[in-house]
Amino acid sequence: MLASLPPEELCEENRLVPMRGGLGCVPGVRLAGVHAGIKPRKRDLALIAFDAPQVCAAVVTTNEIKAAPVLLGAEHLGISGDSMRALVCNSGCANACTGERGMRDARATARQTAALLGIEATQVIVASTGVIGVPLPMDRVQRGIERAVVQLENGGKASNDAAEAIMTTDRVPKLAAYAFYHDKQKYVVGGIAKGSGMIAPNMATMLAFVATDFPMQRDDLCAMLTEATDESFNMISVDGDMSTNDALYAFAPQGTLTPPQAFARALRSVCMDLALAMVADGEGATKRLTLDVTHASDRAQARAIGRAVINSNLVKTALYGEDPNWGRIIAAAGSARCNLNPDTWSLKLNGKTWVEIGAIEALSEAEAHRELEESEIHIELDLGIGDASATAWGCDLSRDYVRINASYRT
Repeated sequence: MLASLPPEELCEENRLVPMRGGLGCVPGVRLAGVHAGIKPRKRDLALIAFDAPQVCAAVVTTNEIKAAPVLLGAEHLGISGDSMRALVCNSGCANACTGERGMRDARATARQTAALLGIEATQVIVASTGVIGVPLPMDRVQRGIERAVVQLENGGKASNDAAEAIMTTDRVPKLAAYAFYHDKQKYVVGGIAKGSGMIAPNMATMLAFVATDFPMQRDDLCAMLTEATDESFNMISVDGDMSTNDALYAFAPQGTLTPPQAFARALRSVCMDLALAMVADGEGATKRLTLDVTHASDRAQARAIGRAVINSNLVKTALYGEDPNWGRIIAAAGSARCNLNPDTWSLKLNGKTWVEIGAIEALSEAEAHRELEESEIHIELDLGIGDASATAWGCDLSRDYVRINASYRT
């Protein structure tokens, strides 16, 4: 925490200071998480309000089927992307594949939020998560918004309530925040997120909301958010499925300052913490995999191969079964079809040489099995081609995953 560090270290440029409280740590941000009745008992509606107009950057699902809130968000950003003031998100209903009614309901959500906050409807981002193909229960949503507006507060508790309200099959709320210093002034980047199933590279089923009090231009925020996303949310996988509602929104006060490297590092750290929290909370997951792809020809090749491996269900099930079937890893790497050399690759398992160049096993099956009994697995795939590298994160696919998703609606 900030108070535990000497003043000279607190003011050190480029030093990141972890904070508790996620979005609630960011000055000028108020939050609430309430039970609107969309779900039987749990919190299911979150509201985030900003004291001043914000520039907003977004990265959303690449799925060709996009939910009404995602479409409306793009519309509102096109009108008010330099002056956003609020975000409202419900869980329990995705408002996806709901046709014209879905768009009407999303617009009505934005209008009511705006009216209660005294802002324009186009200054509100709407997000939803939950079951696809079911209309929003608008009477409950409207009552929830009314409750949330009254309960808006700063701080960690409000942030935790909001993080709980956007959860679906998540077991725990996901929050992250870091402080950094620029010209001896303290700034904060904080965020909350949800996601534990339907997680795949390239913006999988997840929602993440990030904010900072460092003033900047929207173009700078967009560029830095895209870069941070490519290294974090786009390099994780739980089950390889992609949702209709995935969205990452980042907010910052209007300004003309050039963001320093300290901000870029803080933004990346928040995104990384939230992304890794999703992997750790993967539906039914018992193991987490860190995969380093090294000595690739370029970063694009390393990332593509890393995503192919962590996204492979055969790799995931082998991980769950603690089966040292390294053939599944290299087969998945080859499926990326990006010029992997079949004669130069090698594998390490938890720091030990597993398969040498030429597909020669250096660990016995029993030794490899013992390594795979760990809950944290580290695999290095050395391509033996160049100097580029990338890291991807995934988890196993267990019987519990099947159980959870076989009864998702019931």
